[in-house]
Amino acid sequence: MGKADTRRRIVEATVELHEEVGPAATTITAIAERAGVQRLTVYRHFPDDEALLTACSAHWTERHPVPDPSRWLGIEDPRQRLEEALAEIYVYYRDGARMVEKVLRDEEEISELAQVLAPWHEYMREVAGGLAAGWGTDTRRQRTVRAAVAHTLDFLTWRSLAAQGLSDEEIGELMVGLVADVAIGLADLR
Repeated sequence: MGKADTRRRIVEATVELHEEVGPAATTITAIAERAGVQRLTVYRHFPDDEALLTACSAHWTERHPVPDPSRWLGIEDPRQRLEEALAEIYVYYRDGARMVEKVLRDEEEISELAQVLAPWHEYMREVAGGLAAGWGTDTRRQRTVRAAVAHTLDFLTWRSLAAQGLSDEEIGELMVGLVADVAIGLADLR
């Protein structure tokens, strides 16, 4: 067995364990057992938590890429733009829910995980900014629209509504309505 194959097995074992129990509960012993290697072999390939988390994240993200916002950010109508974005993001959440839930849960507990997740959080901030544009509110009130949009994009928002038995389409309709109502309400306050 070559180094690349051993490394791949370690990363795959780590991904599986992170999906099952989360990063905080994943031990090097469990990774080694799942990968069929010794603990020392894991450390040889990944000398620290950040190296292992980075490899795990890259492996998982390759199979679960975040939606490409270029298509929907080009849509002029803000309501339609948000509908399109949420449809894709909610599919992403549904497909990756086991991992996303556990990683976000453990993020505050593992400092290296926060570093690995920084690009994902930046992606979400940028997407929220693009989706919050064009709702017809003044600059002062735009902050509230952006907060409403960010709420619609939040994994925990999606998960909470999905747990109530709503489909991704129903969640999207509800969240687009929320943002539209916020924007209309703010416009009425002018």
